[in-house]
Amino acid sequence: MGNTNIEVKSLQIDSRKVKNGTCFIAIKGSVSDGHEFIDVAVANGASVVICERLPGVVNENVTFIQVENSAIAAGLISHNFYGEPSLKMKLVGVTGTNGKTTIVTLLWKLFTALGYKCGLVSTVQNQVGNTVVTSTHTTPDAVSINALLSQMVDAGCEYVFMECSSHAIHQHRITGLQFAGALFSNITHDHLDYHKSFDEYIRVKKSWFDSLPAAAFAISNADDKRGMVMLQNTVAKKYFYSLKTMADFKGKILENSITGLHMMVNETEVYFRMIGEFNAYNLLAVFGAAICLGEEKNEVLQELSRLEGAEGRFDYMVSPKDKIIGIVDYAHTPDALLNVLVTIKKLRQGNERIITVVGCGGDRDKTKRPAMAEVACEYSDKVIFTADNPRSEDPLEILHDMEAGVSVVARKKYITIADRKEAIKTAVSLAVKEDIVLIAGKGHEKYQEIKGVKYDFDDKKVVKEMFELLER
Repeated sequence: MGNTNIEVKSLQIDSRKVKNGTCFIAIKGSVSDGHEFIDVAVANGASVVICERLPGVVNENVTFIQVENSAIAAGLISHNFYGEPSLKMKLVGVTGTNGKTTIVTLLWKLFTALGYKCGLVSTVQNQVGNTVVTSTHTTPDAVSINALLSQMVDAGCEYVFMECSSHAIHQHRITGLQFAGALFSNITHDHLDYHKSFDEYIRVKKSWFDSLPAAAFAISNADDKRGMVMLQNTVAKKYFYSLKTMADFKGKILENSITGLHMMVNETEVYFRMIGEFNAYNLLAVFGAAICLGEEKNEVLQELSRLEGAEGRFDYMVSPKDKIIGIVDYAHTPDALLNVLVTIKKLRQGNERIITVVGCGGDRDKTKRPAMAEVACEYSDKVIFTADNPRSEDPLEILHDMEAGVSVVARKKYITIADRKEAIKTAVSLAVKEDIVLIAGKGHEKYQEIKGVKYDFDDKKVVKEMFELLER
């Protein structure tokens, strides 16, 4: 409806950012519906509006294009508008409940070390070569992501490594992108506030692999019970990695200590700086992707052996005098927390105690709160329940939900301190020589969100401050 022979200067899905000559795409989101802001977009200068339903009053000076699904349209239009950037690079995506950030970060570090200019799209940060671009979502919206990929093309990036969350797949934020490869890490209890059921969560992730072209490669974790299912309908070239069964990329842990992993990888013995079985899986996924991208095995393993993981992922420090180990980790699901605590137990040399500080985010999946508390109490000697990012919820209500998961036997193990800084300080002060203090849930985050306001907060910084106090 209207003149289609017009020049579009920019794309927007946020009506507040619309200017003269903008094409506004009205998308129905989980929180708000862009169709309610069409009038605002038009008033701000939109010359084209793409929508699923037309407004009651149509401005004759604006071109309206009605589509069946605005989110799909946004992905396809954005990719075309920015010159199909994913076709001008090798784009590799990673999905799974845990491990996404570590895998894409290691891939970016590896291929940068191998001499390529690379892009990174992750929860921690986005990078164009060595330039950091602030990250606000695991996967940006379709317009932002194509604009970012276009920027990477202009900067000469040959490879881009991207986290692909289930939200991004379901909301079509990555629709239209052409992937050279896709990796699956694992799938566990998470985001059921959004997906409503575990089966739906699995189906969404699988749909991405189903959509891959035949020229792409797909790599999956054979040790995850959904690892085979993820790839069963894809036409992409299939590969698997494993610690427990035969696979294309096979690993075996020879030694796991606080100094790193000693492994066999496809019959080659390697020492890695990273710690824990979960990182052994991450390293195998990265190794597999590098081989699928044509890199030489020994060179890849040599470079991987030098690398450290992503910030806030089993990020540890040691107090100089008492050798108390402080570990900051992003573990915010029951399975991720279990993996970290099991790893810590395996690293213990004697009778060191494990003191865990953990909370759960507000306005998120409530069903995992008692499970997080249960895991923390079962695998720790002492637990402090505290606030994570309470967002709009009362922190005490969240803590009450967590306490429901604690057995009668474990009730003496935990205390509740709602103030996160006080909780961390208390945990470190309770520690004695060589004890291990785990601060779980926020990892790399440098803020705490309370009642819509983000306050400066850094778990690692608080631990370091406490270690300095202990030295006085």
